[in-house]
Amino acid sequence: MSERILITSALPYANGPLHLGHLAGAYLPADLYTRFQRLKGKDVIHICGSDEHGVPITIAAEKEGITPQQVVDKFHTQNEETFKKIGIDFDYFGRTSSEVHRKTSQDFFKNLYDQGLFKKKKEEQLYDEDAEMFLPDRYVKGTCPICGHPEAYGDQCEKCGSSLSPTELIDPISAITGNVPILKKTEHWYLPLGDFQDRLETWIDSRENWKSNVIGQCKSWLDTGLGDRAVTRDLTWGVPVPLPDADGKVLYVWFDAPIGYISATKEWADLKGEPDLWEKYWKDEETSLIHFIGKDNIVFHCIMFPAMLMQHGDYVLPKNVPANEFLNLEGKKLSTSKGWAVWLHEYLEEFEPDLLRYVLGTTLPEAKDSDFSWKDFQARINGELADILGNFIFRTTSFTQRFFDGEVPALKDPTETDLNALKAIQKQKEKIDAAYENFKFREAIAETMNLARIGNRYFTETEPWKSRKENPQACANTLYICTQISGALSLLFQPVMPLKMYSLREQLGIPHITGWDQINDHLVPAGHLIADHEILFKKIEDEVVEQEIQKLKDKAKAAEPAAKKFPPLKETATFDDFMSLDLRAGKIIKAEKVKKSNKLIQITVDLGFEKRTILSGVAEYFKPDDIIGTSVCVVANLAPKKMMGIESNGMILMGEDSEGGLHFVSTDAEPGSPIT
Repeated sequence: MSERILITSALPYANGPLHLGHLAGAYLPADLYTRFQRLKGKDVIHICGSDEHGVPITIAAEKEGITPQQVVDKFHTQNEETFKKIGIDFDYFGRTSSEVHRKTSQDFFKNLYDQGLFKKKKEEQLYDEDAEMFLPDRYVKGTCPICGHPEAYGDQCEKCGSSLSPTELIDPISAITGNVPILKKTEHWYLPLGDFQDRLETWIDSRENWKSNVIGQCKSWLDTGLGDRAVTRDLTWGVPVPLPDADGKVLYVWFDAPIGYISATKEWADLKGEPDLWEKYWKDEETSLIHFIGKDNIVFHCIMFPAMLMQHGDYVLPKNVPANEFLNLEGKKLSTSKGWAVWLHEYLEEFEPDLLRYVLGTTLPEAKDSDFSWKDFQARINGELADILGNFIFRTTSFTQRFFDGEVPALKDPTETDLNALKAIQKQKEKIDAAYENFKFREAIAETMNLARIGNRYFTETEPWKSRKENPQACANTLYICTQISGALSLLFQPVMPLKMYSLREQLGIPHITGWDQINDHLVPAGHLIADHEILFKKIEDEVVEQEIQKLKDKAKAAEPAAKKFPPLKETATFDDFMSLDLRAGKIIKAEKVKKSNKLIQITVDLGFEKRTILSGVAEYFKPDDIIGTSVCVVANLAPKKMMGIESNGMILMGEDSEGGLHFVSTDAEPGSPIT
């Protein structure tokens, strides 16, 4: 890693408050890494900001009956304050509605346009005649062609996770008026990603120390083959396309949002009084650019944004993109619409920020989805922070206060046990350093806590409560060594619990020590006075946790009417409409997961007269082996559809319960029987 590091965190949408999933995905990991690199004396800046364009903003505005600008103003301010309170130490937190961002995005687009990169194409898109507007993907709802979910959006089915386009939906309707949209021609500019296929493959193959989940998703996209991607859309809210023939068109949010990192860095440099300083971080090859994101942003930061930077020609490319998976809550997926979320601003009303930073840090979804529970929160606070770390610090400082008048004793004639305990500081420091450098934050935190365990074990083994009378120097040696371990912990835990560790260093009389290189086995000199201090970590009582669990259940219950509300009946269909569908009884005789897909299962169905291959996006709900032998109902006369290189011939009917669970629509009829 170079001496200069530019760290970015994914720009959060300014359409709602922040929850635990946000923190665990892109912000806490980035902050841990930033604070670690600062301890090491690196030239590092952490850039972020609000993503204030795109359909989620306009939808939020319509729901609240206010303007998009009012929405982003509200949540930008709220989220920036929440980040500060939880201890996310951005060097600059910008916003994409700023004038600097507008100009930066337009200049970037114009640069690529002047190079002749974009393709201008006409295509048919869904249009709401009453609303008099083309419908962005999130303004279209319909039935998912993959799993049959009736409430899929035009960009994605939130049930099976399949990526979609609005025109792929079955029976699409406008989310604005509820009308059936028409197809109407419109013109847009496209980024020909296929032209970057070879360069991107070579570049990704050259990346070192990238997570397997990131590389795997990139390879999946590249193996499928890259196509053209629209960089403009028909909307009134966004960065206007800087061309004379582009009235009513804005830059697609996926295109302008990552440019927000650049515009925010420009604003940071302006505030420092060095307007050109931003180029040092974006255009100097000695800079390491690190993007911290969630897995849903991998393709944008590893394929699309690098392609844009490559074409521009004078920007550094990402050194690493350590994307995290998703955080679940109490064993279930986070769902803001169903009230199943812990909002950070509400958490901060009840608990200290460092407690959550520690607990989330120990359970980050680094390689696979992980889970947060209030019981685990309590167990880690009580069993690790209070009983291990806090207990060790208290034993050390209270013994020093009681028997040495608060003065750190001198080390004399140490035993092998004493020396081994001192050596543990350097050994653990090296392990922790390596873990941070390799973006293994859970491991870094575990190894830091292991040093506290080593200290506790050493304290118990040397029995200073006995040696203070029998061998006072042995007691002095124990407390000297435990004080050195305490001092080391105050810096090693600094990235995780900055407030608590500063408080500890104040107690130890070393608040001025702030460097990684200063962590050693003689950090707190003999003769130094240890101050009286309240215990670092208080235990959390059962009733407090039960209250939080009940709050969560109450929120989910309050949201139940909306969450359990079944979709309204569609427009009346004629008998002929129904008769045009050929529904057949079938039996699943083979099932296997589709390679490189987390959602799809390739199912072979016996229809009696033939066997069909059908792809179904139900891998999150069923294991392939468990559905073999299941009797199903099949729409047998759908046009074939190719996905992941496999042709799907039909649709297996599913029923969705009020909790969002999927169930096969079954029949006892023999395979091939018509269903009428």
